[in-house]
Amino acid sequence: MSTAELHRQITADEIAHTFEEEATPKVDLGQYAFEDWVALAIFWVMALSVFLQFFTRYVLNDSYAWTEEIATYCLIGVVFIGSSMCVRLSRHIQVDLVYRYLPHLAGRALSTAIDAIRIAFLAYAIKLVWTYIKVIGDEPMTTINFPKNYVYYAALLGFVLMFGRSVQVAVENWRRGYSILERPGAFDGTEG
Repeated sequence: MSTAELHRQITADEIAHTFEEEATPKVDLGQYAFEDWVALAIFWVMALSVFLQFFTRYVLNDSYAWTEEIATYCLIGVVFIGSSMCVRLSRHIQVDLVYRYLPHLAGRALSTAIDAIRIAFLAYAIKLVWTYIKVIGDEPMTTINFPKNYVYYAALLGFVLMFGRSVQVAVENWRRGYSILERPGAFDGTEG
């Protein structure tokens, strides 16, 4: 038996059809929520700050010190506000192996308990961040005269959004009768 490759002659029409445009898929921005757009805006402020830092340091050989601080504080906003997007989509790290071996009722009870614990933790985190904001008051940033509490307000907003999304996810799980922990295939399309 020969291992030589077989090639068939392709016509010019067949080549031309490969370049024809397929139907352009419609852009659906409806899947994005408020926190997605806020995190995107903060991300671009951070990216511009990092670019300005790079440009002034390596091109002008005289860096602006404030760009590093702005980028750091923007990263805090991106992380906490972006985390609410992960809560909404159930994309945080989770261990679902245990649920494969639990009976349905035990898995359902554990999943509901996890939803309740997450909601309670986020409510407590909101309280802690609010207390911290009251303690630091209008303490200025290191390199620019701008209060740090706005950075912590971004973290507070992130926790409030995560709390709201956690309640929303818990209610959806309760109505549906299962969560992503119990049936991950129902959420990623692998369940038949």
